[in-house]
Amino acid sequence: VHIKKGDQVIVIAGDDKGRVGEILRVWAAGKVLVQGVNRVYRHLRPSRRHPQGGRIQKEMPIDVSNVLPIDKTSQPTRVGFRVKDGSKQRFARKSGETL
Repeated sequence: VHIKKGDQVIVIAGDDKGRVGEILRVWAAGKVLVQGVNRVYRHLRPSRRHPQGGRIQKEMPIDVSNVLPIDKTSQPTRVGFRVKDGSKQRFARKSGETL
């Protein structure tokens, strides 16, 4: 996967198109959790943990194909891979900088 936890990304498709956030979690199935993106209301019935019940907002995963990493110039860029000194590195295709 070309995205890692902690990357700054921009959403390029869907209801949250144009929003920028940080990757909180990556699933092997091709889903990512982005901070502040794809928020839904979760209805909670009263319980010991939540005596009041109510509604809470939480982020839901989106497909990894709907996000692009942001390089140092705050531009969305595709990711390339190159081997340098025996280790695989990710780089921004637009600027050539290492991510």
